[in-house]
Order: sequence, then structure tokens, then C-alpha cells
Amino acid sequence: MSDAFRELLRKIGSGKHTSENLTRAEAEAAIRMILQQEATPAQIGAFLIAHRIKRLTGEELAGMLDAYDKLGPKLQALAPSQPVAVLGCPYDGHSRYAPITPLTALILAAAGIAVVQHGGERMPTKEGTPLIEIWQGLGVNWHRLSLKQCQQVFEKTLVGFVYLPTHFPLAHKIVPYRSQIGKRPPLATLELIWSPYSGDAHIFSGFVHPPTENFFREAHALRGTRHFTTVKGLEGSCDLPRARTAIIGTCSLDSDGKPHFQRLLLPAHDYGFQGNDVPLSSTPELVEQIHSVLQGKPSELMKSAIWNGGFYLWRCGVCTDLKAGFAKAEALLSGGEAAAKLQEINGALK
Repeated sequence: MSDAFRELLRKIGSGKHTSENLTRAEAEAAIRMILQQEATPAQIGAFLIAHRIKRLTGEELAGMLDAYDKLGPKLQALAPSQPVAVLGCPYDGHSRYAPITPLTALILAAAGIAVVQHGGERMPTKEGTPLIEIWQGLGVNWHRLSLKQCQQVFEKTLVGFVYLPTHFPLAHKIVPYRSQIGKRPPLATLELIWSPYSGDAHIFSGFVHPPTENFFREAHALRGTRHFTTVKGLEGSCDLPRARTAIIGTCSLDSDGKPHFQRLLLPAHDYGFQGNDVPLSSTPELVEQIHSVLQGKPSELMKSAIWNGGFYLWRCGVCTDLKAGFAKAEALLSGGEAAAKLQEINGALK
């Protein structure tokens, strides 16, 4: 048993009136001891559920990210002038709506924006469709690649994927605790904001509950993140919804070089993209729908892809406004550039 970990557990788990928040250094130490399993299984489970009940703070989240930075894998930086987007989505996947993120990644890469995604296999508590499974359906087997091989594909195609079971086994070993405690642990929040990329990147993070976005903002401020975007997206992902107004937070540097946060509300009907979000039936059917979109065939998923792709092209600086972003996204899909990017990725894997 770790006596040091027990003291941290005692601090956060002593009840509603007497528990205390961890400092940034303490949160880093706790996650380090969990990942390296210096703490016992009983201690790890107790910590995760106690922290779930207490709730995160931005300082704790910053410390947890510090631990992931030190122990986790990273794709190495590309050229300093190369813009990079990290798309953070829940690791336990989608169960209701079709994920748009793989299409967004192909659109961005076709426009010259490097994209990093990360995640694992089907995971508690939702056990929804994970991104890795969709890529597999598209013929892209990230799970078979070493981190070095993923780096090579990333450099050639501008698309990379960090796969937990292969590239970050320390974190993968903690996955069973999610099922055993029956709730998403604080690590599920951390994963939305984590950047497994060693260079400067624009971090996009999905969220569901408003307090989560506040944790993101506080953690980013403490860690000096220069560019980030938060999206109240489909099932907590960074996929913009069409059936309701998209609630977005943007942070960029102002003219004085200081981070400036701004709230953005985007109703899809204001831009001609109104409609229901595409339901998710099965992964094979979703893969067929994605191939149809890449062939330029009109569909509800095509509208969602343009809606998302245009927004991300604008936020990544490819287009000067949303209208131009939507036009660019549609052109990349209908003109075959996004489909060619998928072929390029598949070719790089051989």
C-alpha cells in the first residue's frame, strides 16, 4: 500500500464538509501513482469514485494533465509553421448519433491542417462506438501501428491517431476501473482536453455540462494554452449539432498576445443546415454513409459534415469566415479531395 497515496485519498475523500481540493502538484502525483500502479487497486478505485463525488477543479485538472504529459505518448512536432488541431472526444464513444469527427479530420487534412485524434477501444461506461472502430471500417488500422509508425503516417498525411492500448498501456490498464465503479472517473474529463502532441496545437474539446467547460478554461490558463475551442457537442464530442444551437467557447490571442475567451452561439438554421442529427444504427452502416459522403452524394450526413467541416476550417484559419468555410468544406467533399486524403492514409499504412 502507498502511504503517500493514502494521504491524498484521505484529503479528497473525507466527506462533503471536510474534504479538500488537491493542489496541482498533488493531483499530478496522484495520477502518476495511479498510472504506475504504485497505489493499490482498492486505493485507485476509492480515489476515482471519491473524486467523482467531490468534482474536479481546474487546478487539479492541470496537475493531472501534467502527469499525462510526463508519462504519456506524444506525436512529435511538425514544422513550426504547420497548423495542428487536436480533436478531443469522449473515449466511451457514441451510442445515439453518428460521429462526424473522422470526416472533419479528413476535411481539415485535405485543406492542409494536421489533425491528431486519440482514444481506445469500446470503453465503459457507455460502451459506445469509438473512433478507432470507425477508422477500422474505413480501412485505417491505427491499432496495428507502433507510435513510430503513426508518426510516419502523421508526417506523410497530416492525420495521426494515438491509440491507448498500444501507445499508452499505463492508461489502458485503468480502463477496467470505469466498469467497476460504474461512473466516468475524472480521467474521462482529462481525456477531452489532453493533447498527445509535442508541439503547439489548437485543442478542440467536447463537453456536456457547463462546469466541465469552466474546468477546461481554468486548466488551460494555468498551463498556458494559447488556442483552444470548447464545443457542447453531440454526446459530449466536438461534433457540432444541427438540431439545436451549437454552444461554443473560443480562445485565441488578442493583439497584445493575451488569451481572449469568447462565447459563440451557432444555430444551424441561420446558415441553412437545419435538420435532425443523424442517428447511429451500426458501425458498418455508418461506414457506408461516410463513403457516400466522400463520394459527394447528398445526404443528411453530408449536411452535418459540411456544417462541421466549415466551422473547423474557419476556426483553424483556413477560411476568413463561416460562409467561406462551408463552401470550402463542400468543395473538398464534392471534389474528391477528402476521399483522396483517405486513400493517401490507407496507402501510407501499407
